[in-house]
Amino acid sequence: MNMSEQQQLSANGLRGELRSDEPMARHVSWRAGGRVRCAYAPADLDDMALFLRGLPDGEQVHVVGLGSNLLVRDGGLDGTVIFTHWALRGLQVMRSDKPGGEIRAQAGVACPKVARTAAINNLAGAEFLAGIPGTIGGALAMNAGCYGGETWNLVAQVETIDRAGNLHVRTPQHYTIGYRSVLPRSHQMSSINGDIAYESGQEWFVAATFRMPDGDGELSRATIKNLLAQRIAAQPLGMPNAGSVFRNPPGDHAARLIEACGLKGRRIGGASISAKHSNFIVNDGAASAADIEALIELAQNTVQQQFGVHLEREVRVVGERA
Repeated sequence: MNMSEQQQLSANGLRGELRSDEPMARHVSWRAGGRVRCAYAPADLDDMALFLRGLPDGEQVHVVGLGSNLLVRDGGLDGTVIFTHWALRGLQVMRSDKPGGEIRAQAGVACPKVARTAAINNLAGAEFLAGIPGTIGGALAMNAGCYGGETWNLVAQVETIDRAGNLHVRTPQHYTIGYRSVLPRSHQMSSINGDIAYESGQEWFVAATFRMPDGDGELSRATIKNLLAQRIAAQPLGMPNAGSVFRNPPGDHAARLIEACGLKGRRIGGASISAKHSNFIVNDGAASAADIEALIELAQNTVQQQFGVHLEREVRVVGERA
């Protein structure tokens, strides 16, 4: 999208904030990486839809929440980023005469907030979300989980927005859901506004409705407190990081394999494999995206050579190398 196209977007009645050449290091939890050519912080969901409709054909779009599982290479990103964290923050508890209840959370809501809301309302099963440092949108996209819980185990339905700004309602049956993996099925899916025939193309999660059984709020709060204490004890939360870098291979743990290769504490530039948890890569404040990516590749290559195991990334790496 060139400057004249950005100016045209600005004149289309948008209510959010449009920026050019935005440093993505400000928006990812690693606090490293390059710039994006265009960034937009929508005012709300309607504004986000209007923005999408006005984008030129072929424009590459990335939707970002807290950036807690994202690395943008130092050469930057030739496309548009849409930030959801400040726009999609709706949170609603829904009760009926049936047992249990539901929580509808928009994609920009932080996962720990959903955990706390469930506990306050005596709903059980969402406690693990307190240990996920991202937003609901990111948790849905990767089926985030920890401490035995996974996001999609709670999902009753999701709402998505497509590249044309149309809204859709989806159920878990519309996706193939696995460990840290969510892929759309290929069959047709109906939309919120009654349109049909969205069979393929790009969609992003904008909200989810979680269904949970009745529980004991006091017990849930105690569980959350215990999970957070475990997280503080085991993870390097005092330094910029993106959480677990790799998925755990079947029957094993990525951290164990990396440590067994003697890589715990290994440094490249301003980044290092955490001495506290070897499935974390931390930035000491001076790391480039290239430093972080080099450590990712070092861990993958070394574990492959020594154990014959391919470590799959949990984190997304996008953009161009410098």
